[in-house]
Amino acid sequence: MKSVPLNAFPRAVTRRAGVKKLRDNGRVPAVIYGRHAQPQNLELSKVEIDKLIHHSVSENVLVDLAVKDDPRAKRLALVQDVQHHPLKGNILHVDLHEVAENEKVTVQVPVEPTGEAVGVKTGGGVLEHVLFKIRVTALPKDLPEQISVDVTALEIGKSIHLSEITAPAGVEFLGDKKVVVFSVAAPITEAQEAAATEAAAGTGEVEMLKEKKEEGEGAKAEGKGDAKAAPAKAAAGEKKEEKKK
Repeated sequence: MKSVPLNAFPRAVTRRAGVKKLRDNGRVPAVIYGRHAQPQNLELSKVEIDKLIHHSVSENVLVDLAVKDDPRAKRLALVQDVQHHPLKGNILHVDLHEVAENEKVTVQVPVEPTGEAVGVKTGGGVLEHVLFKIRVTALPKDLPEQISVDVTALEIGKSIHLSEITAPAGVEFLGDKKVVVFSVAAPITEAQEAAATEAAAGTGEVEMLKEKKEEGEGAKAEGKGDAKAAPAKAAAGEKKEEKKK
């Protein structure tokens, strides 16, 4: 992975009000941490970090970080995590992980399919993307931005497992090698679709009958309660009449 330049500035504000003002002024709060240095609060240019993320294949970006007034001219770091606003999508916060050129790092790399599976093209099947990220370990310079997998030969009922994917040079895949990454499922027939619709309708009817039954039982219980209460009320009324006489 080729590193790209990124400028940063030391950040003094940490409270919510200060951070909000920071964002209003076109800056994004960030923090850098690593094994060989204490965590440091930073702020980034919103325009610069937006452009960097927008032009990257994934949010795994290797940067040559230049922090203002820092005695170190450049600091090699990985964009570890980017927090976005849930509705607007704008960047709220960035985590940077300082790394060394000669030390391996472990990250999650997105995996994407290439080509059209034969089971989809000729058999009408559906390509199922099961594993979206692969955990890898490598030197920073060898880290891939994403893993591309050719699914052209994938037939209906067949799968591609992690063990069947060739890792790029200098990269090691971590995790269960038997896990399925891509597969092609058979198309749903009209009979299967009708059966699924029927089953869903049947479930709805059962629930409605259950609700009606529960309502009926509740009404019966109330009726029984009233029936039991009636003789008692009548007896009480008779006693009052006797006293009056």
